Amino acid sequence: MSRDRSRAQIAFDYVSNLALRGLIGLSLALPYPVRVAGMGWLMRRVIGPLAGYRGRARANLALIWPEMPETERRKIADDACDNAGRALIENYSTRDLMRRMSGAEIHGPGRAALEAARDAGRPVILVSGHFGNYEAARAALVGRGYHIGGLYRPMRNSFFNEHYVRTMEAFGGPVFPQGTRGTAGFVRHLKAGGQLVLIFDQNVHGGHILDFLGKPAATALSAAELALRYGAELIPFYAIRKADGISFEIVLEAPVPHTDPISMTRALGKSLEARIAANPGQWFWIHRRWRIARDHYSADELAAHFDRD
Repeated sequence: MSRDRSRAQIAFDYVSNLALRGLIGLSLALPYPVRVAGMGWLMRRVIGPLAGYRGRARANLALIWPEMPETERRKIADDACDNAGRALIENYSTRDLMRRMSGAEIHGPGRAALEAARDAGRPVILVSGHFGNYEAARAALVGRGYHIGGLYRPMRNSFFNEHYVRTMEAFGGPVFPQGTRGTAGFVRHLKAGGQLVLIFDQNVHGGHILDFLGKPAATALSAAELALRYGAELIPFYAIRKADGISFEIVLEAPVPHTDPISMTRALGKSLEARIAANPGQWFWIHRRWRIARDHYSADELAAHFDRD
């Protein structure tokens, strides 16, 4: 029976991948502004509701901002789906996105810190969340000569994962899968004075319980731990989508001071929270960000975590 289920899952993954590849292929035939807006509309109006993404986003918003009017939460959920769709097709439009981002303005105090570290051969960890489209920021930096690697979580659908990884590699710089082999390559790149991107805002089983948007969330401390271990600058960065829906403002914030992993990760969380407060529809509300904290810890256990910290 388990073998049948496994075969059924493989078949489902294969068909799902074919459908998604076909949709992406059709979109890539359209002019860039049309394909980006069109995929945003499709995710907001069709895929998001059918796949449950919009409902999950609204549930997360109700958890975090229960006093917010339902109409406003609904709009933010729709905007989050729209942004996710736009980011998806942007990342498959490698040449177009690279060309557009080559002239994007990069500002913020972290830019000088990044340049100084590169010139001195010191490592840098650029940290962001699923906000706007962080790959647009990586494209802008690669276009200025930076060789920026990344660590990614492999997709459950192996068929989709294969071309998903190719899109990340196409931006320039090595990418490494989570796990022993990938982490080893990631660390070698860092120790050699390289620049790397880490995304820290997903739910992590066994992660440290930290406050995020007012609720406890299982959070990885790895970005801060690696920065401390290898003397790397830890720089929060963001690609904030502009009102036209296809352009970005690239911001590199001041490096997070080296103290301890928990304090540094809290600083990263506060940075992302401020960006979400300013542009809530650009964050990936469709993630199960608070799942493990909600499902696997009692109120007393959660209180103990915060008291200990």
